[in-house]
Amino acid sequence: MNDLKPIAIYLPQFHPIPENNEWWGKGFTEWTNVSKSMPKFSDHYQPHMPKDLGFYDLRLIETMIDQAALAKEFGVYGFCYYHYWFNGKLLLERPLEQMLETGKPDMPYCLCWANENWSRRWDGSEHEILIEQKYSLEDERVHIQYLLKFFKDERYIKIDGKPVFLMYRTELHPKINEAVEVWRQEVRKAGFKDLYLVRVENIKKDLPPETHGFDAGMEFAPDFSCRGEEYLKSDRIKYFFTRKFHEWNLRKSAFFENDVYKYDTLVDNMINKPEVTYKRFRCVCPSWDNSARRKSNAIIFHGASPEKFEQWVEKTKLYTNAKFKSSERFFFINAWNEWGEGCHLEPDQRYGLAYLEALRKGLMKG
Repeated sequence: MNDLKPIAIYLPQFHPIPENNEWWGKGFTEWTNVSKSMPKFSDHYQPHMPKDLGFYDLRLIETMIDQAALAKEFGVYGFCYYHYWFNGKLLLERPLEQMLETGKPDMPYCLCWANENWSRRWDGSEHEILIEQKYSLEDERVHIQYLLKFFKDERYIKIDGKPVFLMYRTELHPKINEAVEVWRQEVRKAGFKDLYLVRVENIKKDLPPETHGFDAGMEFAPDFSCRGEEYLKSDRIKYFFTRKFHEWNLRKSAFFENDVYKYDTLVDNMINKPEVTYKRFRCVCPSWDNSARRKSNAIIFHGASPEKFEQWVEKTKLYTNAKFKSSERFFFINAWNEWGEGCHLEPDQRYGLAYLEALRKGLMKG
């Protein structure tokens, strides 16, 4: 079926901003973490280094044009851009604003409000808040009015005429149901039939979206409840001695300073997750390894491969075609460019275009 629409999540943190200069040092971008990453154990794939698109700067619209052309070539329908709003203060908004102002690239898109606090968790200080997310219904009216200019863009992704808007952590909003009513009122006044709201299932999973006034959920990949057993436990003897040496301080092991699991197990478990009673868009990820952002306590899914990713895409395509009507045949890919989480379709120096080829092959099967 050619009405399937894979949407890749897109991180806009690849250009310097004053706030990151202040918090992390002048010139900080996501590339800062990526470029200094090192392997933590034998056969650990780090660092992930970009290939075809290089260490780009999203202040250049040409970069976004090149990204869109590459994505479309291999079957990505659109991008879902993370959007950062803190009581009227925007962060990392320049790529989205210039995309809207220039009309380029010619790529369907939607927005996801990443509504968490920003903290210093990258350097282990999770409780030090850099910018706090505060909520009020007055602010929600201003917020949705800001978003209307994107919703009115002909490139903006809609379902049955309704702009698709995602929210990362609905459970953090103390008045989410009232906020949803404000959003819907303002969108209707602007001439739309309604909003199509999608709740990202990241921390609080399996919550029916209608509980918070949303239309659908979006599975987040990786779903850590599907992680399986620790990587080393497949070899019980090696696991026993490695742990003992670690505990006795004879030889510290990255396997016990981080959480390491098998990518193949994650994929199999996510493919075979129990059905839910509500509408939930599925999600896949080519890999996951956030050790570039963390000295310890990283989560690493070891052994990711284009072949296993292709299998996951194929199964997700079949599920989506079977479960959704034509106008709702979307699934999500985490992510287009989460380089600091080792989670990207963009070509790297090890695999080149292999993951994009795997996406295309998976979409063509079945």
